[in-house]
Amino acid sequence: MGSRKCGGCLSALLIPLALWSIVVNILLYFPNGQASYASSNKLTNYVWYFEGICFSGVMMLIVATVLLVLESEKNYKCCHSENCNKQYMTILSIIFSALGIAFSGYCLVISALGLVQGPYCRTLNGWEYAFEDTSGRFLADSSTWIQCLEPSHVVEWNIILFSILITLSGLQVVVCLLRVVIQLSRMLCGTYSVIIQPGII
Repeated sequence: MGSRKCGGCLSALLIPLALWSIVVNILLYFPNGQASYASSNKLTNYVWYFEGICFSGVMMLIVATVLLVLESEKNYKCCHSENCNKQYMTILSIIFSALGIAFSGYCLVISALGLVQGPYCRTLNGWEYAFEDTSGRFLADSSTWIQCLEPSHVVEWNIILFSILITLSGLQVVVCLLRVVIQLSRMLCGTYSVIIQPGII
Protein backbone atom coordinates (compact mmCIF):
# COMPACT_ATOMS: atom_id res chain seq x y z
CA MET A 1 0.00 0.00 0.00
CA GLY A 2 2.86 2.38 0.83
CA SER A 3 4.60 1.86 -2.50
CA ARG A 4 1.27 2.36 -4.30
CA LYS A 5 0.74 5.71 -2.57
CA CYS A 6 4.33 6.70 -3.30
CA GLY A 7 3.90 5.79 -6.98
CA GLY A 8 0.68 7.80 -7.15
CA CYS A 9 2.39 10.87 -5.66
CA LEU A 10 5.23 10.59 -8.19
CA SER A 11 2.75 10.29 -11.06
CA ALA A 12 0.83 13.35 -9.83
CA LEU A 13 4.09 15.30 -9.68
CA LEU A 14 4.53 14.79 -13.44
CA ILE A 15 1.42 16.86 -14.18
CA PRO A 16 2.64 20.30 -12.95
CA LEU A 17 6.07 19.60 -14.45
CA ALA A 18 4.43 18.91 -17.83
CA LEU A 19 2.22 22.01 -17.64
CA TRP A 20 5.21 24.22 -16.81
CA SER A 21 7.16 22.70 -19.71
CA ILE A 22 4.37 23.71 -22.09
CA VAL A 23 4.29 27.27 -20.75
CA VAL A 24 8.08 27.69 -20.90
CA ASN A 25 8.30 26.31 -24.44
CA ILE A 26 5.56 28.69 -25.59
CA LEU A 27 7.45 31.64 -24.10
CA LEU A 28 10.46 30.77 -26.28
CA TYR A 29 8.38 31.79 -29.32
CA PHE A 30 7.85 35.31 -27.99
CA PRO A 31 11.14 36.99 -27.05
CA ASN A 32 10.33 40.26 -25.29
CA GLY A 33 6.66 39.36 -25.70
CA GLN A 34 6.76 39.94 -29.47
CA ALA A 35 5.22 37.49 -31.95
CA SER A 36 6.86 39.00 -35.04
CA TYR A 37 10.05 36.93 -34.70
CA ALA A 38 8.14 33.65 -34.69
CA SER A 39 5.99 34.67 -37.66
CA SER A 40 9.09 35.64 -39.66
CA ASN A 41 10.97 32.47 -38.59
CA LYS A 42 13.71 34.39 -36.78
CA LEU A 43 14.02 32.07 -33.80
CA THR A 44 16.54 29.38 -32.96
CA ASN A 45 15.74 26.19 -34.87
CA TYR A 46 15.53 24.12 -31.68
CA VAL A 47 12.29 25.79 -30.58
CA TRP A 48 10.58 24.15 -33.57
CA TYR A 49 11.22 20.66 -32.19
CA PHE A 50 8.30 21.26 -29.77
CA GLU A 51 10.25 19.52 -27.04
CA GLY A 52 8.47 21.23 -24.17
CA ILE A 53 5.01 21.50 -25.72
CA CYS A 54 4.68 18.03 -27.18
CA PHE A 55 7.14 15.61 -25.59
CA SER A 56 7.77 16.96 -22.09
CA GLY A 57 4.30 18.48 -22.07
CA VAL A 58 1.33 16.79 -23.76
CA MET A 59 2.91 13.33 -24.00
CA MET A 60 3.96 13.46 -20.35
CA LEU A 61 0.42 14.48 -19.34
CA ILE A 62 -0.85 11.37 -21.10
CA VAL A 63 1.80 9.22 -19.39
CA ALA A 64 0.97 10.72 -15.98
CA THR A 65 -2.76 10.11 -16.49
CA VAL A 66 -2.21 6.47 -17.46
CA LEU A 67 0.11 5.91 -14.49
CA LEU A 68 -2.43 7.42 -12.09
CA VAL A 69 -5.11 5.10 -13.49
CA LEU A 70 -2.81 2.11 -13.11
CA GLU A 71 -2.09 3.07 -9.49
CA SER A 72 -5.79 3.44 -8.73
CA GLU A 73 -7.47 0.93 -6.45
CA LYS A 74 -10.30 0.62 -8.99
CA ASN A 75 -8.29 -0.31 -12.06
CA TYR A 76 -9.52 -2.78 -14.66
CA LYS A 77 -9.44 -6.48 -13.77
CA CYS A 78 -7.58 -8.11 -16.63
CA CYS A 79 -6.96 -11.50 -14.97
CA HIS A 80 -8.99 -13.96 -12.91
CA SER A 81 -6.59 -13.76 -9.96
CA GLU A 82 -5.73 -10.58 -8.07
CA ASN A 83 -2.04 -11.46 -8.14
CA CYS A 84 -2.00 -11.79 -11.93
CA ASN A 85 -3.88 -8.50 -12.30
CA LYS A 86 -1.36 -6.65 -10.10
CA GLN A 87 1.57 -8.08 -12.04
CA TYR A 88 0.01 -7.04 -15.34
CA MET A 89 -0.61 -3.50 -14.06
CA THR A 90 2.97 -3.33 -12.78
CA ILE A 91 4.37 -4.31 -16.18
CA LEU A 92 2.19 -1.66 -17.88
CA SER A 93 3.37 0.91 -15.33
CA ILE A 94 7.02 0.08 -16.11
CA ILE A 95 6.37 0.42 -19.85
CA PHE A 96 4.70 3.83 -19.52
CA SER A 97 7.35 5.03 -17.08
CA ALA A 98 9.98 4.06 -19.67
CA LEU A 99 8.05 6.04 -22.28
CA GLY A 100 8.08 8.98 -19.89
CA ILE A 101 11.87 8.70 -19.64
CA ALA A 102 12.10 8.72 -23.44
CA PHE A 103 9.82 11.76 -23.85
CA SER A 104 11.42 13.84 -21.11
CA GLY A 105 14.89 12.69 -22.19
CA TYR A 106 14.18 14.00 -25.69
CA CYS A 107 13.22 17.39 -24.25
CA LEU A 108 16.34 17.40 -22.07
CA VAL A 109 18.67 16.72 -25.00
CA ILE A 110 17.04 19.19 -27.41
CA SER A 111 16.94 21.94 -24.77
CA ALA A 112 20.61 21.37 -23.97
CA LEU A 113 21.49 21.60 -27.66
CA GLY A 114 19.49 24.82 -27.98
CA LEU A 115 21.23 26.26 -24.93
CA VAL A 116 24.73 25.44 -26.22
CA GLN A 117 24.03 26.64 -29.76
CA GLY A 118 22.78 30.03 -28.64
CA PRO A 119 20.04 32.20 -30.13
CA TYR A 120 19.42 33.17 -33.73
CA CYS A 121 19.75 36.93 -33.72
CA ARG A 122 20.67 40.00 -35.76
CA THR A 123 24.32 41.01 -35.45
CA LEU A 124 26.39 43.53 -37.40
CA ASN A 125 26.73 40.81 -40.05
CA GLY A 126 22.99 40.19 -40.30
CA TRP A 127 20.82 37.39 -38.92
CA GLU A 128 22.92 34.45 -37.76
CA TYR A 129 23.81 32.09 -34.92
CA ALA A 130 26.39 34.36 -33.35
CA PHE A 131 27.66 31.79 -30.82
CA GLU A 132 27.30 28.57 -32.80
CA ASP A 133 31.07 27.95 -32.98
CA THR A 134 31.82 28.72 -29.33
CA SER A 135 30.78 25.25 -28.03
CA GLY A 136 28.75 26.95 -25.30
CA ARG A 137 31.64 29.05 -23.94
CA PHE A 138 29.56 32.20 -24.46
CA LEU A 139 27.34 31.09 -21.58
CA ALA A 140 30.06 32.02 -19.10
CA ASP A 141 31.08 35.24 -20.89
CA SER A 142 28.24 37.75 -20.71
CA SER A 143 30.39 40.44 -22.34
CA THR A 144 29.89 38.72 -25.71
CA TRP A 145 26.11 38.78 -25.51
CA ILE A 146 25.96 42.32 -26.88
CA GLN A 147 26.72 40.86 -30.31
CA CYS A 148 22.99 40.11 -30.56
CA LEU A 149 21.36 43.40 -31.42
CA GLU A 150 17.87 42.03 -32.05
CA PRO A 151 15.77 40.77 -30.35
CA SER A 152 17.07 42.67 -27.35
CA HIS A 153 18.19 40.50 -24.44
CA VAL A 154 17.46 37.37 -26.52
CA VAL A 155 20.56 35.64 -25.12
CA GLU A 156 19.31 35.97 -21.55
CA TRP A 157 15.82 34.97 -22.70
CA ASN A 158 17.06 31.75 -24.30
CA ILE A 159 19.44 30.87 -21.47
CA ILE A 160 16.79 31.24 -18.78
CA LEU A 161 14.00 29.41 -20.63
CA PHE A 162 16.14 26.57 -22.00
CA SER A 163 17.67 26.13 -18.54
CA ILE A 164 14.21 25.88 -17.01
CA LEU A 165 13.21 23.30 -19.64
CA ILE A 166 16.33 21.29 -18.86
CA THR A 167 15.48 21.38 -15.15
CA LEU A 168 11.83 20.41 -15.68
CA SER A 169 12.60 17.56 -18.07
CA GLY A 170 15.45 16.41 -15.83
CA LEU A 171 13.03 16.18 -12.90
CA GLN A 172 10.64 14.20 -15.10
CA VAL A 173 13.41 11.74 -15.94
CA VAL A 174 14.19 11.32 -12.22
CA VAL A 175 10.51 10.80 -11.33
CA CYS A 176 10.01 8.20 -14.06
CA LEU A 177 13.22 6.42 -13.09
CA LEU A 178 12.05 6.26 -9.47
CA ARG A 179 8.76 4.80 -10.66
CA VAL A 180 10.60 2.11 -12.62
CA VAL A 181 12.67 1.25 -9.54
CA ILE A 182 9.53 1.05 -7.38
CA GLN A 183 7.71 -1.17 -9.86
CA LEU A 184 10.70 -3.46 -10.36
CA SER A 185 11.08 -3.81 -6.59
CA ARG A 186 7.45 -4.91 -6.41
CA MET A 187 8.10 -7.67 -8.91
CA LEU A 188 11.58 -8.78 -7.88
CA CYS A 189 11.03 -8.57 -4.12
CA GLY A 190 7.91 -10.69 -4.29
CA THR A 191 5.24 -8.09 -3.51
CA TYR A 192 3.16 -9.57 -6.32
CA SER A 193 4.47 -13.13 -6.14
CA VAL A 194 2.39 -15.84 -7.74
CA ILE A 195 0.50 -17.99 -5.22
CA ILE A 196 0.32 -21.66 -6.16
CA GLN A 197 -2.67 -23.30 -4.57
CA PRO A 198 -2.47 -26.94 -3.38
CA GLY A 199 -3.78 -29.47 -5.86
CA ILE A 200 -3.22 -27.21 -8.88
CA ILE A 201 -0.55 -28.46 -11.29
